[in-house]
Amino acid sequence: MTDEQKQQIIALRRDGEGYGRIAAQLQISINTVKSFCRRHGLVAKSAASVCEQCGRPIAQNTGRKRKRFCCDACRNKWWNSHFDLVKRKTGYTFTCPTCGKELTVYGNSRQKFCSHAYYIAYRFLGGVRHG
Repeated sequence: MTDEQKQQIIALRRDGEGYGRIAAQLQISINTVKSFCRRHGLVAKSAASVCEQCGRPIAQNTGRKRKRFCCDACRNKWWNSHFDLVKRKTGYTFTCPTCGKELTVYGNSRQKFCSHAYYIAYRFLGGVRHG
């Protein structure tokens, strides 16, 4: 590897380019680029991660899956407002024995009640819900 290629690797890596793109651009092996970068501690600038719901910055942990949300509240709010993106496989329709409401649930074929409070009312209060 020439000194010019080394300088190009350093510049491209600092600009956020990945090993594969650098290798293709310089026409050298990807493993050569990886080895050089690791030996010299060259880390790509990562794009600033922000929460998909509120836009707050997110601190990413190296070696871990990329975080998309800053907290559980934002994650739940985003998924509840983007229900069409949820890949649900099996839906079960049932009627709650306490309130008579018809519901569709996903993944739990044994569910019988629409809420824990209605289960308690049915189980211990004879099907009458108080309050």
